[in-house]
Amino acid sequence: MLLWLADLLAHHIRAFSVFNYVTLRAVLATMTSLAISLFMGPWVIRKLTELKVGQAVRSDGPQTHLVKAGTPTMGGTLILLSITITVLLWADLHNKYIWLLLAVMLSTGAVGFYDDWRKVVYRDPKGISARTKMFWQSLIAISAGVILVGTASLPASTEFIVPFLKNVVYPFGAVGFCVLTYLVIVGSSNAVNLTDGLDGLAALPTVLVAAALSIFAYVAGHAVFSRYLGLPFIPGAHEVTVFCAAICGACLGFLWFNAYPAQVFMGDVGALALGAVLGAVAVIVRQEVVFFIMGGLFVVEALSVMIQVASFKLTGKRVFRMAPLHHHYELKGWKETQVVVRFWIITMLLVLIGLSTIKLR
Repeated sequence: MLLWLADLLAHHIRAFSVFNYVTLRAVLATMTSLAISLFMGPWVIRKLTELKVGQAVRSDGPQTHLVKAGTPTMGGTLILLSITITVLLWADLHNKYIWLLLAVMLSTGAVGFYDDWRKVVYRDPKGISARTKMFWQSLIAISAGVILVGTASLPASTEFIVPFLKNVVYPFGAVGFCVLTYLVIVGSSNAVNLTDGLDGLAALPTVLVAAALSIFAYVAGHAVFSRYLGLPFIPGAHEVTVFCAAICGACLGFLWFNAYPAQVFMGDVGALALGAVLGAVAVIVRQEVVFFIMGGLFVVEALSVMIQVASFKLTGKRVFRMAPLHHHYELKGWKETQVVVRFWIITMLLVLIGLSTIKLR
């Protein structure tokens, strides 16, 4: 919206043409979404408190969590609202990837919203069934894959890229690409949701991964840079930088209220949506493997649940004291803040490894 206005004014005042630079709009998007989150945060928390949308705490978990019972949840609505408003203001609304990412984020967020609503309003601890949730997540992910295949303008848009190896790519057919898209989006969505169990644990890693993906998006959308660095050229992908920047600002603003001791929790509405949209960005810029590395925290958290469930069903024994993994370390004696900060540091290292693949090819 503001880009359109700037283009209009640029015909009369040349200085407004500066808004055509993606880098400037990415900075402004970060600042805008951050400001919206900080400004609207207290109001959202107050409204959630009035609606008695409180978090239920598991009695078999760390006893230190019992004091969190009743803390407002569904705070992810603040994140999604901040991102949506910012993207509509600063992104190029003629770009197909912007609308696809908005659709993935908001539709997955709607699934999470309904799940949270059933848990806290109808006092149904299970929310919607796992099968129903998976159905809608799968439909959203496969639809995104079909749209990306149908609108691909270059073969590179659907090729599978292997990091660290300059000339190793695998062309995917339509079916293979849709399957890959499904695995990345659904897997990422659920992994981030499982990670969101401690104050601030999911928010900052999301910022770090989104910031790194914004760099990949900028390079992938620039013909000269992508050719020089050996990355696939994806026309229009540079605009995804603005979307990633909006994610960073919105999550940083949310972290202001979600940091220990949290005033509000993200809930499924935020975690499912953020995970899904990060996965969609990774697919668009053709960096699924790098995303797997940078989001290693999310991957390990999800694997810990899978291992725990499989072990208990097969042997009747638990591998971890409690899953997801962050609860295991809490029960081992780590303080919540220690777990969170140490996991943040691990994510920073993984993101740096992922960024190194830009040049190490």
